[in-house]
Amino acid sequence: MKTNMVKFDLSDRIGYITLNRPEKRNALSFEFVQEIKHVFKKAESDTACKVIVIQSSGAAFCAGADLAYLQQLQNNSYEENLADSKNLMELFDMIYHSSKIVIAQVHGPALAGGCGLATVCDFTFATPESTFGYTEVKIGFIPAIVMVFLLRKVSEKTARELLLTGKIIDAHEAKSYQLITDVVSPEVLSAYVKNFATKLCTDTSAQSVATVKKMISEVQHMSVQDALNYASQMNAEARQSADCKKGISAFLNKEKIVW
Repeated sequence: MKTNMVKFDLSDRIGYITLNRPEKRNALSFEFVQEIKHVFKKAESDTACKVIVIQSSGAAFCAGADLAYLQQLQNNSYEENLADSKNLMELFDMIYHSSKIVIAQVHGPALAGGCGLATVCDFTFATPESTFGYTEVKIGFIPAIVMVFLLRKVSEKTARELLLTGKIIDAHEAKSYQLITDVVSPEVLSAYVKNFATKLCTDTSAQSVATVKKMISEVQHMSVQDALNYASQMNAEARQSADCKKGISAFLNKEKIVW
């Protein structure tokens, strides 16, 4: 799949996925989502890539679904709409369950599906002018897929407020809701995210990160006892890993650990 809607660049172990539909405010369509998935898979499988940054060109991060796409959905059969819904679900699931750390670098609006895209990332940094909102209820739609992930990120009270009102909030409000990680001035956003991602590359074990992310996803639906048993097993396995042996050896010998 070769178009210019999504770009991928690898620099210093950071994979940059750039949403490149500025004329459509990077609004989502079936084909656009497919291409983002295609490029994300490329980043996920690239052993030279340790951290993934999702960013955008133009004035918006991602302004939900485009108008032509919304008009088309009205004529779809249930089966067609189900296939389309699964397409977006697969993208969000792919990002959430990535073995690598995924960062959203947001400027401008991140609304509806675009807000969902920012939500499923591990970290989200945004400019003060950025806006966020799950606006689906305002047009008779529902934020069904992102709800699954949002409820893992914020309290039910906060999720209800954001999902049921469809209100649009700025970056500082989004941070107060714990929806995003931090607010960064537009002049330094790219450099800030690069420095943050670089530190993750140099200071953390890729093997440990992948395991911790997997556990965060899995322990939440377990009983406390099942979760503790699972955690004990993972703890024991981690001690035998190459990265753990390397890290402990460097620590005991007072050597700098190079990841």
